Amino acid sequence: MNILMWILQVALAFLYLSGGAFKTFKFEELAKESPLPHGAWRALGVLEMLGGLLLVIPAATNWMPELTPLAAAVLAVETLLLAAMFAQKSVKLAVTNPMTWALVMGLLALFVAYGRYALSPLA
Repeated sequence: MNILMWILQVALAFLYLSGGAFKTFKFEELAKESPLPHGAWRALGVLEMLGGLLLVIPAATNWMPELTPLAAAVLAVETLLLAAMFAQKSVKLAVTNPMTWALVMGLLALFVAYGRYALSPLA
């Protein structure tokens, strides 16, 4: 279970870091499709980049490892709320729909939060 948790943590960290960087630095493209202002996209991007780092660094260095499930839980809530926002536009389950990606990432982050809290704790 520990190996699965590490694989998911690293994969989610990469996805959240890249998605957060996109939201932080390319928010003009997102603003065309969303009612959120660019400041909100920038804040979400910074939150995702910080959360992506906290998914791996505390666990890998054994420095405050309780931050890893907390970061995963915060990212899960944020991403599932984004999925709900995207669902207002379209509930079509397709690869091109951002709701699909947000839903999958949110559920995986929720699983990591639960897994690192209950199934395979770090400390």
